[in-house]
Amino acid sequence: MSKSDIEGKAALVTGASKGIGKAISLSLAELGVKVAVNYNSSKAQAEEVAKEIQDAGGESLVVQADVSNLEQVTAMVDKVNDAWGQVDILVNNAGIISDGLLMRMSDEAWHRVMGVNLNGTFYCSRAVLRTMVRQRWGRIINIGSVVGIRGNMGQTNYSASKAAILGFSKSLAKEVATRNITVNVVTPGYISTETVANLTKVQKDRIMTWIPQGHFGETEDVANMVAYLVTEKASYVTGQVISVDGGMAI
Repeated sequence: MSKSDIEGKAALVTGASKGIGKAISLSLAELGVKVAVNYNSSKAQAEEVAKEIQDAGGESLVVQADVSNLEQVTAMVDKVNDAWGQVDILVNNAGIISDGLLMRMSDEAWHRVMGVNLNGTFYCSRAVLRTMVRQRWGRIINIGSVVGIRGNMGQTNYSASKAAILGFSKSLAKEVATRNITVNVVTPGYISTETVANLTKVQKDRIMTWIPQGHFGETEDVANMVAYLVTEKASYVTGQVISVDGGMAI
């Protein structure tokens, strides 16, 4: 992909200090995009991502916010706007899990997962939309999950939050389609991140039976899809749910 498509655009990637968010940030920077690296508590790691972008000749900004907190989201977007004038590309990647069977799940576990995964997507999207509409260009990529499509035992809260993002994204895509703003969902399967690394061998072996390709994905697999969706090459792609999961959602 050529840098010329979106070079100079400004992106905000939430949950960007590690894993998939980090890979997305680096991939966008390679396209010449200025990247605001959001974190909630992993400041040092976020600063490392920003430094990696800068060392490669890119432009980056570190911004702290708990995306489930409306005031913090507003302050974060204001900071990016002050620095670069607008947010052209938003990647709603921040997400958490708090697993457990429903009959034992606490109210806090339900509301916290919904707050970060779903409310965070809503708060961040709404915060950047006005500028996108005014300039008649924008890209919103929401990171869902394969379990938002097929479900998973012990993850009713997480699965519900990710399933809700699908309907949210399709509806928003219709609202802004005439303003040259696209809204899409990328749904990763089991990707080689800290979460997968912490699984037991028994868990990994069981999950592997669900994946037709027979192996876990890499963070770059997700980042490559996001990088495509934000370019002009994907300008006619909107309201879509694209799985990056080795065939798990088939």
